[in-house]
Amino acid sequence: MIAQISQAVYPRLFLYTDENYRGRRFVWRGNVGIRNLERRYDDIESLRFFSPSANATLVLFSQPNFRGRFRVFRGTTNIRDLDDIIRGEDPDSLIISRSRLTLEQIRRIRRTGVLPSGFRTV
Repeated sequence: MIAQISQAVYPRLFLYTDENYRGRRFVWRGNVGIRNLERRYDDIESLRFFSPSANATLVLFSQPNFRGRFRVFRGTTNIRDLDDIIRGEDPDSLIISRSRLTLEQIRRIRRTGVLPSGFRTV
């Protein structure tokens, strides 16, 4: 018998349709950008972002396609209520990264709408 080794993929993002991590749950792993949260899930109200790395990055954008204002979180983050999380606005798109995204990289993504290589876009 051959032993199989499985590697966990990080970071992990858990999206919830209700506040306080309730309701329907959606899970994403690895480097991912979600262009339009509302179109894909209708309404996301809370989230949990987990990574063993303190450099893992979660970026929430106030508009679809990684546009508008943004807010950056590093390392494991739990947000019970996403209402008004970005200077009075709800997130409409987001990016999760296993490594640190610099402000320069985030601004480039916002300007071009293009994620770095190695990211999946949905």
